[in-house]
Amino acid sequence: MLKPYHDKVSLNLKKTLGQVQRIQKMVDEEKYCIDIAQQVNAAIGMLKQVNTYILESHLLCCGTDKLNSKDEQIKAAFAKELVQAFSIKNK
Repeated sequence: MLKPYHDKVSLNLKKTLGQVQRIQKMVDEEKYCIDIAQQVNAAIGMLKQVNTYILESHLLCCGTDKLNSKDEQIKAAFAKELVQAFSIKNK
């Protein structure tokens, strides 16, 4: 992973971990369900951002050579790998 992306991913994962711990505390304290759900959605949003950083880094460091390959099978395999790893189904 490229350094700038590594730093962003690491920072966001640390923030998300803290957020998940706060969510667990809210559950343990039986806080209002909607407040908990909102915090869960915020954590999901941060994880989606992490996934975006990972995708950007992957395209820049690994994808360039594969997408510029003259071998169509390498290109197709890379595209399939991306679709599987970053599927829109993971909304």
